[in-house]
Amino acid sequence: MPTADTDALALGDDLRAFVDASPSPSHAVAELARRLRAAGFTELAETDSWAPAPGGQHFVVRHGSLIAFRVGTGSPAETGMRLVGAHTDSPTFKVRPNNDVRQAGYRLVGVEPYGGGLWHTWLDRELTVAGRLALRGGGTALVRLPGAPLRLPSLAIHLDRAVREGLTLDPQQHLVPVWDRDLGSEPGLVEALAAEAGVAAGDVVGHDLVLADTQPAARAGADGTWIAAPRLDNQACCHSGLLALLAAPAGERTQLLVCNDHEEVGSGSMSGARGSFLEDVVQRLAADPADPQAVHRALARSVLVSADMAHAVHPTRSERHEPAHRPQLGGGPVLKVNANQAYATDATTGGWFTERCDEAGVPVQTFVTRADLPCGSTIGPLTATRLGVPTVDVGAPMLAMHSCRELASALDVPLVVGALTACFAD
Repeated sequence: MPTADTDALALGDDLRAFVDASPSPSHAVAELARRLRAAGFTELAETDSWAPAPGGQHFVVRHGSLIAFRVGTGSPAETGMRLVGAHTDSPTFKVRPNNDVRQAGYRLVGVEPYGGGLWHTWLDRELTVAGRLALRGGGTALVRLPGAPLRLPSLAIHLDRAVREGLTLDPQQHLVPVWDRDLGSEPGLVEALAAEAGVAAGDVVGHDLVLADTQPAARAGADGTWIAAPRLDNQACCHSGLLALLAAPAGERTQLLVCNDHEEVGSGSMSGARGSFLEDVVQRLAADPADPQAVHRALARSVLVSADMAHAVHPTRSERHEPAHRPQLGGGPVLKVNANQAYATDATTGGWFTERCDEAGVPVQTFVTRADLPCGSTIGPLTATRLGVPTVDVGAPMLAMHSCRELASALDVPLVVGALTACFAD
């Protein structure tokens, strides 16, 4: 008979496989789509007319974002919907359009920081380039350079003794990854990526590419229950949301998972939470020609769970945490609250989530930032503002958020999946 820890390790290993398959938001969407198809979901195109029947399972992709849903047997205006939201992007470096940099006898790749990363953690790691190519005629191709061709080498302490007093990195000068020697005759990055994708370099008319750590996600910790991996914020919640949607029993309410891109840079895009993607899909699912107020009634009866990773108390910097709110790795999902609405949780939605966790036998932790420190945010307040849907912000506890390589616990995966499944099933 498997123990809870055995089950958690299995789900942790599945999360590691998900992260390894998802070096970019486009790859994360492709992996979500692959798993949804295997579970019987069919893809819809935004350019087509939709007529999803009750019980139908579908998904739709908009660039680096994906929405999957199971249609309920009841009218959304009468039953409401249960929604879970996450995001596919993580702090990284975006490849510039003109990226061929040659200096000091080296070939480098021109990049710029994306989001608020702990950039020093990217130094001296084996990196690659991954993302999508835009092809002539409107097509796209996913691509990842094999091996570990890129690196951001540190400067030796012998050449900078002042580093002992603190490291300062100029992103324009110091955070430009080296690729190879400058021999003067090598193919450029686009040519190398086109060859890897099996297309002609002349057919590549654009790209959306990021740097990615090539070290596979790994088990860690004394008992092997910790997960060391890149991009846990927030691919871990995409993974848990997907597993919860697949596990939730069908019912009268429509169940929907949205995984938005561009959260780390403010969500201001056609596929981000400030864009219309979720609203467009909800209107298609809830609109009723006989009831002009159907969409508004559906949203008023709905609840959105914004699932984004949360801060576990740090083992050596615990003074940076609010003393009465110190989530632990392995302690279960974290309810996130902020008086200034950096999180969308209020008394009603927080209570609703706690009730669902009680029903599922899942413990709940709480995070509140110190009053003298600023607070990060999520897609929760943005989506709540745009749609007017009651929203609760939750997450799984983790350490080293926004590092190149983060740390979480496999023990939290079944707890978060159980909580989100209960929310879908409510």
